[in-house]
Amino acid sequence: MAEILITGERLRLRRATEADLDYIMELEYAPDNLPYIVPFDRDFHTGIITNGQASMDVIVEEVASGEPAGYFMVAGLSTEAREMEWTHVIIAKKGLGYGHEAMKLIKKWAFEVKKFHRAWLDCKDYNDRALHLYESEGMVREGLIRETIITNGVYENLVVLGILDREYFARREAGLEL
Repeated sequence: MAEILITGERLRLRRATEADLDYIMELEYAPDNLPYIVPFDRDFHTGIITNGQASMDVIVEEVASGEPAGYFMVAGLSTEAREMEWTHVIIAKKGLGYGHEAMKLIKKWAFEVKKFHRAWLDCKDYNDRALHLYESEGMVREGLIRETIITNGVYENLVVLGILDREYFARREAGLEL
């Protein structure tokens, strides 16, 4: 049985197992996701799942059905600075509000359960849907890394967004978090 990290109203986050590798690969290489992420290969994810301590693959799944609804890759779990990176955020079942609930769950896990100081991610600058989600969930644009990755021979920019523990707890006090 996979380790449940945190449970919400409709979704829960759990540690991925080797049985989830096909699903993770499918999500990363899906035509509607691929333009927005830099995928990793199966061996990379196998290493994280079987040996990872500083990183973790996390499955977002529906509580009612147990069906997977998305996936996070989390890094920085052993940093002295208590700084967690959400390397991949992919929601498969789009248009249901799952992105918001999954973000609320990963923030609650990061700040309330794991007691991290900061969480951050980067996002391609043209991924308007994701940028809207992240900013509506309290993440602050911290910078732009210009022409830092190449996709299909084209240099692309990344927007860096982050949220601090005190910003999360202020949002929770304001009723904006779980």
